[in-house]
Amino acid sequence: MTQQLDTPVFSPEVRSLEDLEHYFHAGAKSRSLWKIGVEHEKPVVFRETGDAVPYEGPRGIGRLLAGLQERFPWQPVFEDDLLIALRDEGASITLEPGGQLEMSGQQCESLHCASEELQVHVRQILAAGEALGVCYLGLGITPKTPTDQMPWMPKQRYRIMREIMARTGSHGHRMMQQTATVQSNFDYSDERDAFRKLRVAMAMSPILVGISANSPIVDGRPSGYKSFRARIWRDTDPARCGILPFAFDTENIFGAYARWALDVPMYFIWRDGHFLSSGGISFRTFVERGSRDLRATLADWATHLTTLFPEARLKTYLEVRAADSQSVELMLGTPALMKGILYDQDCLEAAWDVLSPWTTAERVQAGEDAARDGLDARVRRHRIVDYARDLVEIGRTGLARQAKRNTLQQDESIHLEPLARDVFAGECPADRLLRRWHDEWRGATSCLVSETAYRL
Repeated sequence: MTQQLDTPVFSPEVRSLEDLEHYFHAGAKSRSLWKIGVEHEKPVVFRETGDAVPYEGPRGIGRLLAGLQERFPWQPVFEDDLLIALRDEGASITLEPGGQLEMSGQQCESLHCASEELQVHVRQILAAGEALGVCYLGLGITPKTPTDQMPWMPKQRYRIMREIMARTGSHGHRMMQQTATVQSNFDYSDERDAFRKLRVAMAMSPILVGISANSPIVDGRPSGYKSFRARIWRDTDPARCGILPFAFDTENIFGAYARWALDVPMYFIWRDGHFLSSGGISFRTFVERGSRDLRATLADWATHLTTLFPEARLKTYLEVRAADSQSVELMLGTPALMKGILYDQDCLEAAWDVLSPWTTAERVQAGEDAARDGLDARVRRHRIVDYARDLVEIGRTGLARQAKRNTLQQDESIHLEPLARDVFAGECPADRLLRRWHDEWRGATSCLVSETAYRL
């Protein structure tokens, strides 16, 4: 069965701020139903050149998706008669604007489930890509192809976003076309729980940047940053990105987040299989006045929330977004760290004790410094690595207490250990890449591609 891009079924009209707050309340789940979802992006390049792969052509991204659909039980999704995504009952494979391949995993009971899913995904994409001569890089950015030579994927929403992001910051197109992240998604039990988790996730964002920094090579040369992906986000669109100060101030987080989101300009409105430009109006204006004879619905609100890019994002669950994408071995490191902390009450409080003394200005500056210096960035008298070591120990404790065991009776801390080794050694992935770039690789992008390409 083939699928077209989703068209929303009937959705209630938005009439008040309370309607928008209720959207978040409706996402609350009892602890027994909490799960974790992991989403990971990866640059796709030609193996022989390291150049980014376009959508078109016999070796393009469109053909790659078709190969996955032909070989494995994925259902195709079309837009304007072009294959743009794949789905099964609980997961999807989608395209970022520059052809980065994103796997949005199922909602898992444990990280063991997420790990099994990751391994299956890697085997599938390696099989589909082998005949095309393409490979997938365990990096947070496409390392060789400059922005003006990067491809654009043929998706309606990206055409609108492309025009807007050319005006909102100097790195909007870089963000869209080159960057790759690993994101972890978590449930909450009520508004107070959502506030406490969002507060810690937002406060941890400079730590996550530092420990995951994995994007130092851009346009074929060192960028001066260990996470250039994080640097890019800081000059993409200040109206919808970064650390949100109110996340630390009020337990009425649903109302505060809704009021902030109401005044962020909309990108588009989805109707009848098409994305329509919003004309730059805010969601508040859409609610109050409408647009194109259309009235705002909760489905529009859900779409609008996906176009906001703070370091931690609130929907009907919490998304932690600050980390660079990683090698397969390290991919579950930051999701494991956050699960250990966010899903254990004592650990959540312990993490906040570590991070609460920082001011908002210090958090913002720490994020900028961590993008440049990784674990060597400093906050007050300590380096990021000192805080990271404390938080890794807290995360380990939380995972052990949650006692989700695999068939070998190992708890989920096994998925944290590769990251923990790096943190206690005082290095991030970018440190290793830069060391080898300057020494044995002698600045050869081909060596970087060969070393970071996915393999089993």
